[in-house]
Amino acid sequence: PEHTARVISWNGIASYGAIAIGAPLGVVAVEGLDFSVLGPALLVLATVALLVLRKRPDVVVVRGERLPFWSAFSRVAPCGLGLTLASIGYGTLTTFVTLYYLERGWAGAAWCLSAFGVCFIISRLLFVNAVNRFGGYNVAVACMATEVLGLGLLWLAPSPPWALVGAGLTGFGLSLVYPALGVEAIRQVPSSSRGAGLGAYAVFFDMALAIAGPLMGAVAVHLGYASIFCVAALLALAGVGLTLLLARRAGRS
Repeated sequence: PEHTARVISWNGIASYGAIAIGAPLGVVAVEGLDFSVLGPALLVLATVALLVLRKRPDVVVVRGERLPFWSAFSRVAPCGLGLTLASIGYGTLTTFVTLYYLERGWAGAAWCLSAFGVCFIISRLLFVNAVNRFGGYNVAVACMATEVLGLGLLWLAPSPPWALVGAGLTGFGLSLVYPALGVEAIRQVPSSSRGAGLGAYAVFFDMALAIAGPLMGAVAVHLGYASIFCVAALLALAGVGLTLLLARRAGRS
């Protein structure tokens, strides 16, 4: 349990590292070969992953009382909602950054995803122990505030280099939100139900991705693609407020 934040951090490094590498690599593959090569290449990579995972030992099951999933869901929901508010910015960036660049007449949208992914990884490598040192809520507030700054810079970016800086700040800020709030969420469930708690918590990240597309698409239709980053920044700012309330409540209890 004491290594929960570290494990979640390394999991994210692997995931977002793939995004940082995959975006420009996919562009190079399509330009140099053909779009049809992507499917077979991804099948080969997935097969390699499956072979690697087959030999990993199962996690030891912790005995004890099991919470029903919806009970675990309700316990982690406050932290999960904070994660959703922060992660909509990620869903917005990955879904709409190419269209945003096209609207501005810029080239190199894939590098925005790389900047996000690289800064995300750097932040987790540098501050992987910050959650255990300063507490999940404190780290989440600081990270969400940095994300707000990055999304605001994407909204107001006058040129591609500024957009890259905004994407990098967004990745740097979002990096530790998941493990920081995740540690606090897991504390709300008994150790025997940690798997259910973590699974319920992960739903809120998926919810952010599900919301980002239609919500920001509607905003873009009426206000343009730049405005979606302003809305995402405001939602992340709401996440800061929610996390401060949760921290205050935890301090009282």
